[in-house]
Amino acid sequence: MRRGLRDLRVVDLSRGIAGAYATKLFADAGAEIVKVEPPEGDPLRRYSASGADTRGRDGAFFRFLHASKRSVVGAPQDAAVQAWIAAADLVVESGDWPHLDPLALCREQPGLVVLSITPFGREGPYAGRPATEFTVQAESGSLATRGLPEGAPFAAGSHITEWVGGTYAAVAALAAVRRARASGAGEQIDFSLCEVVNIAGTMYSDLFHSLAGRPPLASPARSVELPSIEPTRDGWVGFNTNSRQQYQDFLLLIERTDLLADAELARVDGRWRRRDEWNAIVRAWTTRHTTAEIVEKAALLRIPVAPVHDGASVLAHEHFRERGVFVKSPDGDFVQPRSPYLMDGRGLRPFEPPARLGAHTGDPAPPPRERRIGRAPQPGMPLPLAGLRVLDATAWWAGPSATGMLAALGADVIHLESVSRPDGMRMAGGAFVSLPEWWERSALFLGANWNKRGLTLDLADPRGLALVKKLLARCDVFVENFSPRVVENFGLDWENVRRENPRLVMVRMPAFGLSGPWRNHVGFAQTMEQITGLAWTTGHADDQPRIPRGPCDPLAGMHAAFAALVGLAEREATGRGHLFECAMVEGALNAASEQVIEYTATGHVMAREGNRAPWAAPQGLYRCLGEEQWLAVSVANDAQWQGLRRALGDPEWVRHPALDSHAGRRASQDHLDTELSRWAAQQEADAAVAHLLAHGVPAASLVDPRTAHAHPQFAARGFYERMDHAVAGAHPVVTLPFRFASVSRWMRAPAPTLGQHNREILGGLLGLVDAEIDALEAAGVIGTRPKGI
Repeated sequence: MRRGLRDLRVVDLSRGIAGAYATKLFADAGAEIVKVEPPEGDPLRRYSASGADTRGRDGAFFRFLHASKRSVVGAPQDAAVQAWIAAADLVVESGDWPHLDPLALCREQPGLVVLSITPFGREGPYAGRPATEFTVQAESGSLATRGLPEGAPFAAGSHITEWVGGTYAAVAALAAVRRARASGAGEQIDFSLCEVVNIAGTMYSDLFHSLAGRPPLASPARSVELPSIEPTRDGWVGFNTNSRQQYQDFLLLIERTDLLADAELARVDGRWRRRDEWNAIVRAWTTRHTTAEIVEKAALLRIPVAPVHDGASVLAHEHFRERGVFVKSPDGDFVQPRSPYLMDGRGLRPFEPPARLGAHTGDPAPPPRERRIGRAPQPGMPLPLAGLRVLDATAWWAGPSATGMLAALGADVIHLESVSRPDGMRMAGGAFVSLPEWWERSALFLGANWNKRGLTLDLADPRGLALVKKLLARCDVFVENFSPRVVENFGLDWENVRRENPRLVMVRMPAFGLSGPWRNHVGFAQTMEQITGLAWTTGHADDQPRIPRGPCDPLAGMHAAFAALVGLAEREATGRGHLFECAMVEGALNAASEQVIEYTATGHVMAREGNRAPWAAPQGLYRCLGEEQWLAVSVANDAQWQGLRRALGDPEWVRHPALDSHAGRRASQDHLDTELSRWAAQQEADAAVAHLLAHGVPAASLVDPRTAHAHPQFAARGFYERMDHAVAGAHPVVTLPFRFASVSRWMRAPAPTLGQHNREILGGLLGLVDAEIDALEAAGVIGTRPKGI
């Protein structure tokens, strides 16, 4: 029998997508969720992106997020709700209940974990600011990264901040609950959506700028990838070329091998400087072929490629149909993606219909939890995953972000590479190729791999493979994210691995899963954003689809980390290890789920709107006085609209009765943008933000991601910590997008240099003597310098 998280109880006091998705992950793994709502219900019950009348029924998007949950009408101070809290392992809240003090709740209920998900965190100078996801993206530095220099930057679509935030938050909460169940030690988790989108949406721009010596900021931070989404004879196709080999293969694909000798075009910055020339070269070829033809040709060359789908066309994709990724909702009203991971080839729990508002009000709560010691969080407590060992056979960003989270939370994570095939993300250090040991200077590698130990082993050598198997026998978790055939060719598939260690939890993170026609296709975050619809809703309305630029990597990573923790809970219940299949694309399909849900429920195909959104109007980015000064404004409800009217002095143009409703403001967005642009052009950005915030209007200046470490909120919360690296030097590095009350600092060690801990692991853990290790080094089975450099 699959237990998953069936023993856990969660009280969900949150509103919005992040808390809803965090608790959905718990519910889908078997936990009991009680959602507490005010008498009018969660606003998402009445939401539809198309504005469709739900005719008294809960909206389809709400029903997806809250399947398998109970509903109780009440407030945290009510005796009945207090009884549910006393019976819970976890409480999730989002700052919407006045007078709720999470840390006080931890003290009142010793051993309880309280997760607070808010725009900026509950502490710091920005805590409590009126905000929407749009203004959070602006403050984080993420919004400034996307766009062409001659136009306005644009936000990532599809609520991506909240989806990534909910996934990160679920991992943090489950790790804390795991410790609380074992020791009685509760925790207060202060989670910041602004911090999560800085991690997921800026690609460690601040660290790269620091590694480069912080040169003057001579140009805007925004750009677009080249190549990326390109026009075809019948639509759009998406590429990405993360490595030099992929770029060279791309030139072969477009029949321009004559460009192989052009060193400038081989570099990302070179293509950017010559982007008009480059686009003309690429599109002269892509527009002569259909999307299907290009996908077939590119896949044969192992180039990451995908059709660019919307919420309707994604349903027909052959791979998703064969794998059964899309399923009917419990009530049959719409189609939705299944849960983003499988355990031993199956989901943990069938979806159940969500409860109608207040359906369980008055139901008796279970008895209060018996907590072993029952104490509130104290500084210096052992980290939640202390004592666990993880073999990290991952590369690039998605896999390392998963294992990086496990390392930050206390696990001993051993990052496995080889000198003939280092982690591909190390090669991003090539920007510093003129410096010694440039492969140790990649911002992405340094940002994703701190707190790990580094080991090199050549698995193509029988000695290296034997040592990996010996190491697996001493691990609790094994995570890998290569294409399926790579690990299987080494004999490290699940059937063989569990013979070495029957209690091992194995997490596989293939791009497209372990079955289906796209099983062996290569894919990165950009590919996931292109194929799932996330790119379709990102970009200006009069421009092409654009990728959100990276969030699908940590999104996949946190789904995998959550699955690993579920696997450990299952192992504790059954004594056996389990295989978890975390297809990167299926996590992304969950983040893009609103498009499929909206289409199948109402027939509406969502599309990109630049900086506008269905849930706010007006919403946009407006130029202010000065060079590259922008004001982000987002009005999500009628009260905020009235605040904007007051802030502007109630001019005549805001007084039309149609503007008193959200629907009216949405219909008048062009006019509103014109007037707000005229007003903003006469304002200093920071002064305008302060003025609007004082009237309760969500507003933000556009933060440059290259200097984000100096952001007052990040600095106050200690989000960036100092890294002292033996090669790269001292730099501020982002850590985790949440604070534990029991943890003052997350970073215990910088990212390892290549093979840094070979002797420590092979000798201290596996028992090899110095002579044996010397022989392995002489034979090239281990090493500390990439071959061919």
